[in-house]
Amino acid sequence: MSRVAKKPVVLPKGVDVQVSAEAITVKGPKGSLKLATPPGVIAKLEGGQVLLSGKTAGDIKMAGTARALINNMVVGVSDGYQRKLELVGVGYRAALAGKDLNLTLGFSHPVLFKAPEGITLEVPTQTEILIKGTDKQVVGEAAAKIRAFRPPEPYKGKGVRYAGEKITLKEAKKA
Repeated sequence: MSRVAKKPVVLPKGVDVQVSAEAITVKGPKGSLKLATPPGVIAKLEGGQVLLSGKTAGDIKMAGTARALINNMVVGVSDGYQRKLELVGVGYRAALAGKDLNLTLGFSHPVLFKAPEGITLEVPTQTEILIKGTDKQVVGEAAAKIRAFRPPEPYKGKGVRYAGEKITLKEAKKA
């Protein structure tokens, strides 16, 4: 029995949800997101809340997943999501080239990251990257792709890391 599906998704002011048999559309001040209605899930809009249930007892699990996805969409179009990355290492820098991100990560060539649709990149300092957007999954995926160019190494901790990420350093070999 899903406890998540029992909780309604409360809609803040300025957010509009349209429920149809094929898709659920959420519109807000920061944009619009669309989710295909999962099979076996019934969605209803009642009094500024979205209520979800399963068509059968076995479908209640998918209703919990759909509720979490719809809640993420509501938060995304009202507040938005952001992820912060830090560059640690001598000579590691980030710069914006239009909408794309130009990274200098100790390779013999610069790394160019093209921003996906719906994502804005900001570089407050040369060693910080802010990824902002309305879709939580796309923001997280973009952050993971940038981090994958040079993940933090375990001996000195150099590389691209999430803000606040703790890297456990290994001890160097002793002769």
